[in-house]
Amino acid sequence: MISPLAIPPLAQATTVESATDSTLTHVEKHINELAHMPVQDIIDNLTTWVVTFGKNLLLAIAVYLIGRWLIRHLKKLVRRILEKRQVDPSLSSFIMSLTKITLSLFLIIVIIGILGIDTTSFVAVFASAGLAVGMALSGTLQNFAGGVMILIFKPYKVGDTIEAQGYSGVVKEIQLISTIINTPDNKTIMIPNGSLSTGIINNYSREGRRRVEWTFGIAYGDSYDLARETIMSLIQADPRIQTDPAPFIALKELADSSVNLVVRVWVETNDYWSVYFDLNEKVYKVFAQKGLSIPFPQMDVYVHPTSEATVSSGQ
Repeated sequence: MISPLAIPPLAQATTVESATDSTLTHVEKHINELAHMPVQDIIDNLTTWVVTFGKNLLLAIAVYLIGRWLIRHLKKLVRRILEKRQVDPSLSSFIMSLTKITLSLFLIIVIIGILGIDTTSFVAVFASAGLAVGMALSGTLQNFAGGVMILIFKPYKVGDTIEAQGYSGVVKEIQLISTIINTPDNKTIMIPNGSLSTGIINNYSREGRRRVEWTFGIAYGDSYDLARETIMSLIQADPRIQTDPAPFIALKELADSSVNLVVRVWVETNDYWSVYFDLNEKVYKVFAQKGLSIPFPQMDVYVHPTSEATVSSGQ
């Protein structure tokens, strides 16, 4: 069976029009039959219709009361499941509303069918309206679906520092349509959830600790052992730096202008930048006290004098 949503808009409009024309034709036919029918037959038919409609009405009321009771208990069941799984409050509220609306629409269609009203036209109208809304809000629905995925799988949470879509900052709020982050220079950025759910997210706060890395250069001729011992003493004096895994110092590169040492340590995530900047400052000051120079790229130009005869012959 083909879903109403799979029918093109023009075909759905034709379906609704055909259903309406069919209903009008059916009503006209009954009116013509009543015009040529004896009064007694009309009374008998009317009595039969009233009795049948009364039974259907009572049945519809009973179904409505039972349906409302079932919807209420199903909502409680869904709420308990969401609370047990600790679903985000905004997503939980949306799921509860969607559950209530869906079950209520289903109950209405069932009651209409019990009363003897043809539901084909109603279903066609709902399908057409749903398709029109879906096409008009395609981008918004994509972001909404992305927001649902983010709230379910939780690649980040409020308070995390993330980098995504070319922006980095602290997550302030996760909405169903977009995520709001606050950048280090106090700018508020709203990123659509559709791109976040399908893109790369770098979450700096997901793990409890991070590795900090530096590269320090010393001049050729300076003592590598002294530089290594100096850096290690500074690391050991900082209580924020963890001893497991142990700090790592090694000769990384014999570069053009310097001998480069790589330094790697582990710290708590919240201490990352403070440790990074503090050690940079300490190394710069202590290296100068120890007689270790930090080289910088430079170029030496040597001018060789030439005799006047050589210059003349060159001309």
